[in-house]
Amino acid sequence: MTSTRATQEERTRAMRQRLLDAAIESLVENGWSGTSTTEVSRRAGVSRGAQLHHFPNKFELVKAAVEHLAELRRSELAVKAQELSEEHRVREALELLSEHFTGPVFQAALELWVAARSDEALRVEMIAFERAIGRELHFATVELLGIDESRGCNRQYVQLTLDLMRGLGLAQSLNDDSERRRILLDTWAKTLERELE
Repeated sequence: MTSTRATQEERTRAMRQRLLDAAIESLVENGWSGTSTTEVSRRAGVSRGAQLHHFPNKFELVKAAVEHLAELRRSELAVKAQELSEEHRVREALELLSEHFTGPVFQAALELWVAARSDEALRVEMIAFERAIGRELHFATVELLGIDESRGCNRQYVQLTLDLMRGLGLAQSLNDDSERRRILLDTWAKTLERELE
């Protein structure tokens, strides 16, 4: 009986994972308006009823998918923070953050931000969602940089760094901006190395 239950739990977990992956793929490829629960079910290879059983509406599905991806990325950042060299820590940390803000987590979140601008119900949901994600990313950045944010202007520099990364991620969503991004990250790393306490 235990193995049957474990198998059912594994199947449920696998189905949820397929739905989350399909939701992100659709959001990145088709945007918010082009993503539907029907399209996600089709991509995931599950029935619409099974999808609705796990996620009752499009926002809950997409929100869970973005949260899932963000959690994976935070875990990855925590592991990589341990691997940063002391000599080049700031520049390497900026590169990791840049990868985060040019990857699918940011692109999916960007679709939600744009849709929330003109959808009041979605906007209310997104404000709380972004507040939680933003706090976690702020703390992850403090850890990546290896600083005490209570010292000097460190907190403001962390926030400036995250705002810069969002802007670079937005620019990347329009075209390949990697060379300009590299130059800006090099410059910002020098600033942080000089100013962080």
